[in-house]
This record gives sequence, structure tokens and C-alpha cells, in this order.
Amino acid sequence: MMTEVKTPAEIAAMRESGRMLATVLEKLRVQLEPGMSTKHLADLAANELRSLGGKPAFLGYQGFPDVLCVSVNDEVVHGIPRANRIIQEGDIVSMDFGVIYKDMITDGAISTIAGRSKNPQYQQLVFATEESLKAGIVAVHDGVRTGDIGAAVQAVLDAHKYGIVRDLVGHGVGHQLHEEPNVPNYGKKGTGTQLQAGMTIAIEPMATLGTHEVLMAQDGWTILTADGSMAAHFEHTILITADGAEILTTTA
Repeated sequence: MMTEVKTPAEIAAMRESGRMLATVLEKLRVQLEPGMSTKHLADLAANELRSLGGKPAFLGYQGFPDVLCVSVNDEVVHGIPRANRIIQEGDIVSMDFGVIYKDMITDGAISTIAGRSKNPQYQQLVFATEESLKAGIVAVHDGVRTGDIGAAVQAVLDAHKYGIVRDLVGHGVGHQLHEEPNVPNYGKKGTGTQLQAGMTIAIEPMATLGTHEVLMAQDGWTILTADGSMAAHFEHTILITADGAEILTTTA
């Protein structure tokens, strides 16, 4: 379905859903440390969300087996949490989370480095990917086209000569986890679907230190960089307003 203009009540529910989501991801970011399993992160997320009164959007979605996607290093997205997947010092860890509250859904993601990284390239990749998300959000306003958003994201990542994952994109969100239209992380200004105030979308750049090409792991879920290069992923659910955007996946 095409993402719809949301009612005031639906927007209020998405604000609360997004607040819960951001609270959980911030707790995971603070508590993440080398030696922790990716399954432990998912269990922390489940427990925290339960205490906040929300429901997980990912658990059971098209058969996904947990509440949180945890992707490490060359895993771009959709990593399945596992008790035997132990996070190492300097790993890039991306955590993607979805929350349902009063039937309204938000979607968000962060990447962080476990412990201390001795590789400045990894730190720069994480920083620049988040900056590209911010640039995409700044481009949003009533009447924006998806190509305007993609062009803004692409400009930041191209400046660093990063691979921009093209097979995975942002999307509408709200009544369903994935709604139309797709919101690519590359594009040309003035092209693509035109959006209007009151619609809600998820912008989610995925960047790599190498190729833009990806492949599916044997588990049928985890998406890997085709060349084994490191990846980072950030995402916010935003509400399009008359003159800009409101970030819904925030504790502010």
C-alpha cells in the first residue's frame, strides 16, 4: 500500500512508538560491549520494549525469528541474533528495530563500534553514513520527491567514495512496516514519487567501504557485502511537514 497522510491520532501513536524505539536503541548502544552475543542484544531489546509498553514489529514478520536485526561488519542488514555470534573489539555493529504502538509502526537503525576501533576508516564510515541520513532528512518538505532525498544522501556518501547499497532502500511506514514508495539512497533531484505533508517514511542509508553489490547469506536473511567490505546502516522514521520533517524515532 502507498503510505497515507496520517491523522493526528495516528501521528501521536507514531511519536510514542518512535520514542520507545529510540529509547531501546540508545540503551543497546550504551550497553553493547565486546564479548556480548548478538542474541543478548536482542533479548535486551525485547525486555526493554516490553517494559515501555510497545510490541516488536520485526518478530514473525515474513518469518523473521527475533525482535531485532543485528548485523556485524560485512553484514549490511537483517542479521539474525545468535547466542554463538560474539561481538569482538572494533566490530561495526548495526542494530535495526521496529516498534508497534496502537497499531502504528516506526522503524529505525543505528551503527556503532564495539569497544575501541583502531581503524579510522571504520569510524569515518559510521560517521559519514549517519551524516548522509541527516542530509536526506534536511531535504524533506511538503512536495519533496524521492529523488531529492536520494540525491542528498548520495552526495554525502559519494564525497567519501563509499559504496551505496542499491538493492535495499528506504520506504513508507506507518500502517505497515513496508509501504510504498521506495526511497532509494541515490537519485536525481526532481525525479521520483512526490510526497506530501502528513506522510511518514523511513530514510535508511546503507554504505560500504567497497562495492555497492550485496548477496544473501545461507540463512536466507542476512545481507552481506559482495566483496566482504565493512558496512554501516542508519535509519529514522520521519513525518513530512509543510516546511521540513519531524524525526519520530527520537527521545527528544
